[in-house]
Amino acid sequence: MRKIVLFLVCVFSISSQAQQRPKLVVGIVVDQMKMEYLYRYSDDYSTKGFKRLMDKGFTFYNMNYNYVPTYTAPGHASIYTGTTPAVHGIIGNDWYIRSTGKNMYCTDDASVKTLVEGSEKEGAMSPKNLLSTTITDELRMATNFKGKVIGLSIKDRGAILPAGHFANWAFWSSKSGAFISSSFYGDKMPDWVTKFNAEKNYMKYINAGWSLLKPIDTYNESLTDNNPYEGRLDKSLPPVFPYDLNKIYKEKGMEVLKSTPFGNDFLAELAMRAIDGEELGKDNITDFLAVSFSSTDYVGHTFGPRSMEVQDTYLRLDLTIASFLEYLDKTVGKDNYLVFLTADHAVAENPAYLKDHKYDVTNVPSKETYNALNKFSTDAFGVNLVLNYSNYNIYLNKDLIKEKGLELAKVKQSFKDFLMSLDHVKRVYTQEEILGATGQDYYLNFIFKGYDPKVNGDLVIVQGTGYLESIETGTTHGTPNSYDTNVPLLFYGWQVPKGGSYKKAYITEIAPTLSKMLKITFPNGTESEVLEEVLIKK
Repeated sequence: MRKIVLFLVCVFSISSQAQQRPKLVVGIVVDQMKMEYLYRYSDDYSTKGFKRLMDKGFTFYNMNYNYVPTYTAPGHASIYTGTTPAVHGIIGNDWYIRSTGKNMYCTDDASVKTLVEGSEKEGAMSPKNLLSTTITDELRMATNFKGKVIGLSIKDRGAILPAGHFANWAFWSSKSGAFISSSFYGDKMPDWVTKFNAEKNYMKYINAGWSLLKPIDTYNESLTDNNPYEGRLDKSLPPVFPYDLNKIYKEKGMEVLKSTPFGNDFLAELAMRAIDGEELGKDNITDFLAVSFSSTDYVGHTFGPRSMEVQDTYLRLDLTIASFLEYLDKTVGKDNYLVFLTADHAVAENPAYLKDHKYDVTNVPSKETYNALNKFSTDAFGVNLVLNYSNYNIYLNKDLIKEKGLELAKVKQSFKDFLMSLDHVKRVYTQEEILGATGQDYYLNFIFKGYDPKVNGDLVIVQGTGYLESIETGTTHGTPNSYDTNVPLLFYGWQVPKGGSYKKAYITEIAPTLSKMLKITFPNGTESEVLEEVLIKK
């Protein structure tokens, strides 16, 4: 009898220990997704994709970014580190370096090499510029590096930054269509990836072309096909369904797939291969798969948020997520995995679309702002004092200012006064104002959280609401306005209660919440605010 009791105690102990963490965590980031897309296309979604996550999981309807710029690289870094660019150091997709006079890309690393021939420049990447640990890093350490972490995306930054410093692998797509990685992660590509690349599965999407998924009457949430606010996949043809992808492929190569919904499908295929090839979720040591769907961003930039192309992309992504969830059910088990889905930023309306509906905003080419700065500087000081204008940052030539015997503070104020006279400029802040932020200025708070004094500029601009830089067709993002900051957050699966919250929350709360769910250390840069709604079991 005693032996039986001891046996049952051991079994209960093992089972209880297994339930301390899920077998697999899947982080899904949808590039350029507005929360509103879950509402706008709701009638046309299936019941097994987004709706499954929302109906059976927990939805945060008022999730927001709290810094600028709202770009892809800072977004992914902030989700996974639980902090903002001021701390984790990824202040843009790329940024200006004073010492070299050149821009540096967020994941560039000249010390590593690509593992796939023919992709040398595309493969020299690593997370070395990321200055904070990620939730994936902390999981690796918590499991004594036995739990696996894999990062996947069409974009290098979408794979590398979420996977963190200690990942087993990160894979991203090259221009050739092959998924590649760098020597930062290993000496040789895993056989399952090499096999996947050899199959060239992307060609089935190219050969099939892009037609509407559903009857055209379904797309009544979008503008008409070939509206004046959308760009083109093929410069020689109007943006009208169906698209002959084979024709464009012959001219542009594999790049065309990125700007269609099928880049997401292609990535989802790799994600399922990763689960199989790396045996993710097969034991009681928690693994982490970070998946970033990038094609939504490419389609959105090209066609704009009111296009049929964007709607079709989301209807197809809904089915892709449904298939992926079904795969997780079969391979990992319904009660054994935890999923969260969010976005790295949202997106703005096309300014011409707004203007045509009597909202007085416009597109402002960034070169126009840069040229205006140069002219002002030459007129006011007899010389151009502007080194660089990028990411809404103005870098002044401090050496030249000193050489001319000018007072830096007065020069900054002169530039600030000039910029505030421009219609499209809402606010201008100097470095001193940013670092002295008290929390009382709404816009300044966003800049402060995205500002690294070692790297950012001498002045930072906030554009007026609705104005965009360098956009005629399609759209872009990057501002502190709600159209760029409000994104979805869905939790689903292992120990997630059903429900929803409209309380304002911040993207930096995701990683520390996951830390508490997994019972591991916080990422080292986070402010440790958590989303209590998914931690309190009802």
